[in-house]
Order: sequence, then structure tokens, then C-alpha cells
Amino acid sequence: MLQGTGSSVGKSLLVAGLARALRLRGLRVAPFKPQNMSNNAAVTSDGGEIGRAQALQARAAGIAPSVHMNPVLLKPQSETRAQVVVQGRMQDSARARDYQAMKPALLPRVLESFAILRDQADIVLVEGAGSASEINLRAGDIANMGFARAADVPVVLVGDIDRGGVIASLVGTHAVLDPADAALVGGFIVNRMRGDPSLFADGMAEIARRTGWPALGLVPHFPAARLLPAEDSEDLAAARRPGAPVRIAVPVLPRIANFDDLDPLAAEPAVDLILVHPGDPLPVCDLVILPGSKATIADLATLREAGWDIDLHAHRRRGGRILGLCGGYQMLGRAISDPDGIEGPPGAVAGLGMLPVETIIGSDKRLVAVGGVSQDGIGFAGYEMHVGVTDPGGASPLLRFDDGRGDGAVSSDGLVAGCYVHGLFAHDAQRAAWLCRLGAEPAPRNHEAEVEATLDALAAHLEAHVDVGRLIGMAR
Repeated sequence: MLQGTGSSVGKSLLVAGLARALRLRGLRVAPFKPQNMSNNAAVTSDGGEIGRAQALQARAAGIAPSVHMNPVLLKPQSETRAQVVVQGRMQDSARARDYQAMKPALLPRVLESFAILRDQADIVLVEGAGSASEINLRAGDIANMGFARAADVPVVLVGDIDRGGVIASLVGTHAVLDPADAALVGGFIVNRMRGDPSLFADGMAEIARRTGWPALGLVPHFPAARLLPAEDSEDLAAARRPGAPVRIAVPVLPRIANFDDLDPLAAEPAVDLILVHPGDPLPVCDLVILPGSKATIADLATLREAGWDIDLHAHRRRGGRILGLCGGYQMLGRAISDPDGIEGPPGAVAGLGMLPVETIIGSDKRLVAVGGVSQDGIGFAGYEMHVGVTDPGGASPLLRFDDGRGDGAVSSDGLVAGCYVHGLFAHDAQRAAWLCRLGAEPAPRNHEAEVEATLDALAAHLEAHVDVGRLIGMAR
């Protein structure tokens, strides 16, 4: 089990790289994260949802994603409330304090999922959540040491030198851990080293001396990680290419979800991808993408508070295009209602009025892989993950599924469109068609092959800098 000294120290990427490395060594590997908190999720082959990072790790391991790889997924809806997804299905919506009381009852489900994976694999790579040193949350913990103790799993602690203070964070974690928890730790890894690794040799030795934990690796920064899906919205980064033929702007809303929809565009040489945060106006551009949202009505209110509704109408008057994905599609309609308070307080609001559609948010969640053709006959493949039913209001559908059903809507002037399908731009032909429509000549790229090559390169990177053989030897 890889636990971290804090959030975003690179645990997810390390597990993905190790999964590919161990697979290349001929082992059957399965990833597992007992509890995850993310609005970036993926549809599984068994009809549920898990964190996007675990889906990437499953891909690295060469197996289909399963709900058992992330049995508890928390999807934040506000600063204090999150949806609780258990073994792939939404079970409840809870405030942070109430969730703490729920955790002991969830541990048996977590251990059940772990046992299923353990029986199917030679080795399971477990990822912790947040920080192992959050001793204020240790009682009832199912994400870090609480799980490790219950499942008797050896632990490797990961620190991030790029954040600064890595010696203090690793030594400090050792100092605050319960002795029985600390006894599970079999070593540490320092991640994201920039510059000459020999300059930190004394630091590695000092951590080992003060903790008694052996050093298992000093991992240099891996720049190609930008080509792999990020788990946290804090990891979102613009792909600025000033002077590129296509400018795409994305308003970053508080509950942005499934933002890996943007990854294939960020990798395009012809695209200048601009992430716009509240307080900044939407720039003059060719396309504005309204991404998915975990709380559509609340995020629409933030959009209006930022003045982006005015910017969007001005953008359209200039002939600019707008694309809404999932929650963004709902925002573009005439009205959104949430009568049962599924995503927030019950209520209804007017949408942006750029499409004739109306949405009612309900409790039934659609989780399914889909494929078909877009309005111009270009193929696509992706997935749906949403609550709510949208009446297209007579608009032409943007997409047509293989079973003949339509999805989404296109405005009468052709400038505004929306749909429920995620992963649209990962399809090379569909992405190329959008770039051509925006006046660019797309480079010949195979997005899926690039992801595979990046995972292979990450595996080689870790083989070179981590004592992988010792990790295998630690596993029970």
C-alpha cells in the first residue's frame, strides 16, 4: 500500500506506473483504493463508477476497471457535503461530520472488495488517500492505516520533494503515527525530484536514520505525466500555446467534474487551451467548453456571479462556438430543476437559454459506455455518467448512438451544442473534425496509443529509480 505524507504527492501516478511495470514482469496486477474523493470518475465494465485514477491504473495493469477497485467514492457537492458512492452505486449524500460516523459500517464492504481483487491477482497495489498523518481522523479510518491494519497490508510512505519540506513531512509522519501503524511501514519513496539526485543523497540517509525506514527510491520528476488523466481539479493545468491556430477557453467552476475530457485537446499542437478562473473574463477565442459539474445549479450560479453568462452571449454574437458537456449541456438549456435535492437544495433555475432543452435532475444515474456518430457522420466513443433527464425541445441531436437514439442538441445557428457524452475528444476522428471546424489542421495523432506509450515510459522510469524487486518482496 502506497500512502502519502499529504494529498497530491503523486501516489496515483506511482501506482499506475508500478502496475504497468509489474504487468511487464509477468504478474497479474490489480489496483485498489479503499476510499477516494474526486469528481473525476469513470464508468466500469460492471456498470458502476470509480475514481478516474483507478481506471487509469486498471488500464496500466491491462485489466477492465471494476467497482471493487474503488469501493468508496466521495463526490463533493459543496464544501461540506458529498455524494457517497459504494461499490459503484450512489448510496447517500452526507455532510463531512456525518460521513465520519458512517465509515465503520463501510469497512466490511471495503474489505469485501479487497478480498475479491486479491483472489484474482498475484499482487494488489493499494493507494491511500490524503495523508497518513491525519491522526485526528484515525478512529474509524478506512482510507489509510485503518485499512492497512484491517487487511494486514505492508505500507510504503510517499513524500513529494517538489512541494518542499519532504524531510519534515516524512520524519513528522513517523513521529505522530501510532507505533502499531508505524510498524506496518516497510520503507519510503521520495517523489518528483528535480535537478541532480545526488544533491539529496544526504537527505535520504537522514530520513532513513530518523525513521528507521529504508529508502526505496528517489523518483525524478516525470514531465510526460501531463499526458495522463489527473485525478484532482487542483492538478488542472492550462496548455498555453500562444499563436496556435485554435483558442479554446474553459471556465473552471468549483464542482468541475470529468475534466479529463480536456486532456486530448491539451495535447494538441494546434490548440491554445485557456483555463479561466472566477474573477477573470472569458477571453476572445474560437470555442468555449462548459465542462461537467457535480452540482449543476450551484455551478451555474457561480458562472453568473463571475459574469461569464454575459461573456458567453458576447462570444456567440461574435460568431464563436460553445460546447456543453454533461452538466455544461444542462446549463445551456432553458431551465434546470432539482425537485428532490439530488445535487443540492431542492429548486429550479433558468438556464442560459442558448439551447431549447430543459432538464429535470432525478435520482436515477445513467452509467454506460456509448458509441455512434456525430451530426456530421463522424464516429465517436465515450460514456455517459449523469443524473437527470433532458427534453431536447425539438432541437437536432448532436450525436446519434449505435442503437439509433439521439443525444444532445444543436442550436438553429449551429454555434451552440451540448451532449451527455464524456470522452468525445479522445476519439481521434471526432477531435480532428472539431479542430477542422474551428479552422485548424490537426496533427496526425493517436491519443490512445500516446497514453499507452506514456504508461510504458512511466514503468521504465520507476524501474530505474525504485527498488521494485524489494516492493515485490514486501508483499504478503
